[in-house]
Amino acid sequence: MSNKLQSIKARFGIVGNSPLLDAALETAVRVAPTDLSVLITGESGVGKEVFSKIIHALSSRKHNEFIAVNCGAIPEGTINSELFGHEKGSFTGAVSDRKGYFETVDGGTIFLDEISEMPLDTQSYLLRVLESGEFIRVGASKVQKTDVRIIAATNVDLEERVRKGKFREDLFYRLSTVPIRVPALKDRRDDILLLFRKFAYDFAEKYRMQPIRLDERAELVLENYRWPGNIRELKNIAEQLSVLSEERLITAEGLSTSMPQLFNRNLPMLTERNGSGHKGMGDFQEREILYKVLFDMKNDLNDLKAMFYELVKSNNLRMPDLGSVRQLPPSYSSSHFAQDDYQSDDNYIQGSSQERVTPIIIEPGKMVGGADKSDEDDVPLAMDEIEKEAIRRALKKYNGRRKEAAEELKISERTLYRKIKQYDL
Repeated sequence: MSNKLQSIKARFGIVGNSPLLDAALETAVRVAPTDLSVLITGESGVGKEVFSKIIHALSSRKHNEFIAVNCGAIPEGTINSELFGHEKGSFTGAVSDRKGYFETVDGGTIFLDEISEMPLDTQSYLLRVLESGEFIRVGASKVQKTDVRIIAATNVDLEERVRKGKFREDLFYRLSTVPIRVPALKDRRDDILLLFRKFAYDFAEKYRMQPIRLDERAELVLENYRWPGNIRELKNIAEQLSVLSEERLITAEGLSTSMPQLFNRNLPMLTERNGSGHKGMGDFQEREILYKVLFDMKNDLNDLKAMFYELVKSNNLRMPDLGSVRQLPPSYSSSHFAQDDYQSDDNYIQGSSQERVTPIIIEPGKMVGGADKSDEDDVPLAMDEIEKEAIRRALKKYNGRRKEAAEELKISERTLYRKIKQYDL
């Protein structure tokens, strides 16, 4: 099966070695020779239509017509006419008879994309086609027969739509005889760089230029982005970078300038709703404050490490064996080191002359030498305190100028003003 999958990938331009992708392809290959209806699910932009074409190309209907219909793009008033046809005079504008897709594609395959957007009355007509192969043109009374294989696709939870009464339960089970789940790009992280290189070479050939490349840090940015638009979004970004970048080697700094959305992260946050039932405008921006504070905390931690190493160096101390320290049991607290357990063993801090050295104990709230630790260096643990501290520091940095402080925090002035009142700053 692996060799067959590789040939199918090459034939249809599918790039990736994800087990989830291979499992979906194997299901498509197995169901293709049958006439069973198939329901393809997955996020927008994952390539569901490609799977429908694979199923058609490997079926006995491959020499007959294949048509893809976007149910969400057809107005509710005309979708019945588009699918099943109409008789002359059946409605305003029906100046002649018209064949629908189920009549013109007889013997072939119809791919119904965004099936969740299909109106309820159309769903009942579709169910009849699936069960008996019969349909009636709009405005006609004659029953016609069709032999069409139906492949449906959706990017929403159809079972949830069924529970809400927006999708027929019997149609759902009739369509999902064989379900195929196409994995999102975030679930195939190892394939991201492979896809990017393919798109980069394709666009280099198309626009007759050198292909772009990514440095190591830029590759990490792409691998850690959540890709809400999936492969479609990745392809668009590859094309934009190919056309707009002067340098052929893309760095992380270059990405931060041209594609700042790639650095967005989903951080946990509390959301509120205003009186109209919609999310407040500042809710999304508050997340950016927390993101910035986390970076500041990381920088503070690096400063603390540097201070510790400087203390060790300036006091002529030797670093302990971290391997043995890490192996101490959890119950072995720091209080043990305050006792007379300090021997001239190599596993403890010693002077260069192998003499016993009194350990440096920094008490909470004090610096070395007895200086009190200022409130500036305290790291609050509550999220509200973190946010409050970030706003306070920004206001202090810009001497109370809210516009510049808001730009520093990447929030609007209105949100900053509300937070100042909330925290009484």
